[in-house]
Amino acid sequence: MRVAIIMGSTSDLPKVEPAVSILKNYGVEVDVRCLSAHRAHAGLSEFIEEANNNGTEVIIAAAGMAAALPGVVASQTVLPVIGVPLSGATLDGMDALLSSVQMPSGIPVATVAINGSKNAAYLALQIIGVNNEAVRLKLQDERRDMEKAAMKANCLLYTSPSPRDSTSSR
Repeated sequence: MRVAIIMGSTSDLPKVEPAVSILKNYGVEVDVRCLSAHRAHAGLSEFIEEANNNGTEVIIAAAGMAAALPGVVASQTVLPVIGVPLSGATLDGMDALLSSVQMPSGIPVATVAINGSKNAAYLALQIIGVNNEAVRLKLQDERRDMEKAAMKANCLLYTSPSPRDSTSSR
Protein backbone atom coordinates (compact mmCIF):
# COMPACT_ATOMS: atom_id res chain seq x y z
CA MET A 1 0.00 0.00 0.00
CA ARG A 2 1.43 3.30 -1.07
CA VAL A 3 0.20 6.90 -1.12
CA ALA A 4 2.06 9.95 -2.38
CA ILE A 5 1.53 13.30 -0.73
CA ILE A 6 2.69 16.34 -2.66
CA MET A 7 2.62 19.86 -1.27
CA GLY A 8 3.39 23.10 -3.02
CA SER A 9 5.58 24.59 -0.29
CA THR A 10 7.52 23.37 2.74
CA SER A 11 5.39 25.75 4.84
CA ASP A 12 2.46 23.41 4.06
CA LEU A 13 4.03 20.49 5.96
CA PRO A 14 2.27 21.14 9.29
CA LYS A 15 -1.06 21.04 7.47
CA VAL A 16 -0.34 17.67 5.79
CA GLU A 17 1.35 15.93 8.73
CA PRO A 18 -1.99 14.70 10.13
CA ALA A 19 -2.58 12.79 6.88
CA VAL A 20 0.89 11.26 7.01
CA SER A 21 0.26 10.10 10.58
CA ILE A 22 -3.12 8.52 9.78
CA LEU A 23 -1.81 6.71 6.71
CA LYS A 24 1.24 5.36 8.56
CA ASN A 25 -1.05 4.19 11.36
CA TYR A 26 -2.75 2.00 8.76
CA GLY A 27 0.57 0.62 7.53
CA VAL A 28 0.60 2.64 4.32
CA GLU A 29 3.95 3.62 2.81
CA VAL A 30 3.87 7.38 2.35
CA ASP A 31 6.06 9.33 -0.09
CA VAL A 32 6.02 13.03 0.85
CA ARG A 33 7.38 15.64 -1.54
CA CYS A 34 7.46 19.41 -1.88
CA LEU A 35 7.06 20.07 -5.60
CA SER A 36 5.42 23.29 -6.71
CA ALA A 37 3.38 23.15 -9.91
CA HIS A 38 4.80 26.57 -10.79
CA ARG A 39 8.39 26.46 -9.55
CA ALA A 40 9.31 22.78 -9.89
CA HIS A 41 7.19 21.52 -12.78
CA ALA A 42 9.87 19.25 -14.26
CA GLY A 43 10.54 17.60 -10.90
CA LEU A 44 6.81 17.30 -10.32
CA SER A 45 6.30 15.54 -13.65
CA GLU A 46 9.19 13.20 -12.90
CA PHE A 47 7.72 12.29 -9.51
CA ILE A 48 4.25 11.71 -10.99
CA GLU A 49 5.81 9.36 -13.55
CA GLU A 50 7.47 7.46 -10.67
CA ALA A 51 4.13 7.26 -8.86
CA ASN A 52 2.50 5.92 -12.02
CA ASN A 53 4.94 3.00 -11.99
CA ASN A 54 5.89 2.23 -8.37
CA GLY A 55 2.63 0.91 -6.89
CA THR A 56 1.26 4.22 -5.66
CA GLU A 57 -2.50 3.84 -5.34
CA VAL A 58 -3.58 7.41 -4.52
CA ILE A 59 -1.99 10.85 -4.69
CA ILE A 60 -2.89 13.60 -2.23
CA ALA A 61 -1.99 17.09 -3.49
CA ALA A 62 -2.10 19.99 -1.03
CA ALA A 63 -1.74 23.59 -2.11
CA GLY A 64 -2.94 27.05 -1.30
CA MET A 65 -3.66 30.23 -3.25
CA ALA A 66 -3.93 29.39 -6.96
CA ALA A 67 -3.72 25.69 -6.00
CA ALA A 68 -2.77 24.50 -9.47
CA LEU A 69 -0.96 21.50 -7.99
CA PRO A 70 -3.90 19.04 -7.68
CA GLY A 71 -5.06 19.74 -11.24
CA VAL A 72 -1.57 19.54 -12.72
CA VAL A 73 -1.06 16.21 -10.95
CA ALA A 74 -4.43 14.91 -12.16
CA SER A 75 -3.57 15.91 -15.72
CA GLN A 76 -0.56 13.58 -15.66
CA THR A 77 -2.03 10.43 -14.10
CA VAL A 78 -5.13 8.28 -13.98
CA LEU A 79 -4.47 7.47 -10.33
CA PRO A 80 -7.05 8.97 -7.97
CA VAL A 81 -5.97 12.48 -6.94
CA ILE A 82 -7.30 14.06 -3.77
CA GLY A 83 -6.91 17.82 -3.50
CA VAL A 84 -6.43 19.51 -0.15
CA PRO A 85 -7.00 23.24 -0.49
CA LEU A 86 -4.93 25.11 2.08
CA SER A 87 -5.71 28.39 3.76
CA GLY A 88 -3.31 31.19 3.01
CA ALA A 89 -2.81 34.88 3.51
CA THR A 90 -5.76 35.80 1.30
CA LEU A 91 -9.33 34.54 1.07
CA ASP A 92 -8.85 31.95 3.88
CA GLY A 93 -8.42 29.12 1.37
CA MET A 94 -11.51 29.78 -0.73
CA ASP A 95 -9.27 30.52 -3.72
CA ALA A 96 -7.55 27.15 -3.32
CA LEU A 97 -10.87 25.36 -2.80
CA LEU A 98 -12.34 26.73 -6.02
CA SER A 99 -9.15 25.94 -7.96
CA SER A 100 -9.34 22.31 -6.80
CA VAL A 101 -13.01 21.68 -7.49
CA GLN A 102 -13.36 23.53 -10.80
CA MET A 103 -11.55 20.99 -12.97
CA PRO A 104 -12.44 20.33 -16.61
CA SER A 105 -14.37 17.19 -17.49
CA GLY A 106 -12.19 14.12 -17.69
CA ILE A 107 -9.54 15.41 -15.25
CA PRO A 108 -11.26 15.08 -11.85
CA VAL A 109 -9.77 15.99 -8.49
CA ALA A 110 -11.60 14.68 -5.44
CA THR A 111 -11.46 17.62 -3.06
CA VAL A 112 -11.80 17.74 0.71
CA ALA A 113 -12.35 20.70 3.03
CA ILE A 114 -9.89 23.56 3.40
CA ASN A 115 -6.98 22.22 5.50
CA GLY A 116 -8.74 18.83 5.46
CA SER A 117 -5.72 16.57 5.21
CA LYS A 118 -7.20 14.11 7.73
CA ASN A 119 -10.18 13.49 5.47
CA ALA A 120 -7.85 13.22 2.48
CA ALA A 121 -6.06 10.40 4.30
CA TYR A 122 -9.33 8.68 5.16
CA LEU A 123 -10.57 9.02 1.58
CA ALA A 124 -7.29 7.52 0.33
CA LEU A 125 -7.77 4.63 2.78
CA GLN A 126 -11.33 4.09 1.55
CA ILE A 127 -10.03 3.91 -2.03
CA ILE A 128 -7.36 1.42 -0.97
CA GLY A 129 -9.98 -0.48 1.04
CA VAL A 130 -11.95 -1.30 -2.10
CA ASN A 131 -9.38 -4.05 -2.78
CA ASN A 132 -7.82 -4.43 0.68
CA GLU A 133 -10.03 -6.14 3.21
CA ALA A 134 -7.72 -5.46 6.18
CA VAL A 135 -7.86 -1.70 5.56
CA ARG A 136 -11.61 -1.82 4.99
CA LEU A 137 -12.16 -3.71 8.26
CA LYS A 138 -9.91 -1.35 10.23
CA LEU A 139 -11.83 1.63 8.83
CA GLN A 140 -15.12 -0.03 9.83
CA ASP A 141 -13.78 -0.61 13.36
CA GLU A 142 -12.68 3.01 13.61
CA ARG A 143 -16.13 4.18 12.48
CA ARG A 144 -17.76 1.99 15.14
CA ASP A 145 -15.44 3.50 17.76
CA MET A 146 -16.41 7.00 16.59
CA GLU A 147 -20.08 6.12 16.88
CA LYS A 148 -19.59 4.72 20.38
CA ALA A 149 -17.76 7.88 21.45
CA ALA A 150 -20.51 10.07 20.00
CA MET A 151 -23.24 8.04 21.71
CA LYS A 152 -21.34 8.13 25.02
CA ALA A 153 -21.08 11.92 24.73
CA ASN A 154 -24.81 12.04 23.99
CA CYS A 155 -25.61 9.90 27.03
CA LEU A 156 -23.47 12.08 29.26
CA LEU A 157 -25.23 15.17 27.96
CA TYR A 158 -28.65 13.59 28.30
CA THR A 159 -28.08 12.32 31.84
CA SER A 160 -26.42 15.46 33.18
CA PRO A 161 -28.68 17.54 35.35
CA SER A 162 -29.81 20.69 33.65
CA PRO A 163 -29.34 24.04 35.41
CA ARG A 164 -33.10 24.11 36.11
CA ASP A 165 -32.97 20.68 37.76
CA SER A 166 -30.36 21.84 40.28
CA THR A 167 -32.43 24.72 41.60
CA SER A 168 -35.46 24.30 43.75
CA SER A 169 -38.77 25.35 42.28
CA ARG A 170 -40.83 27.97 44.15
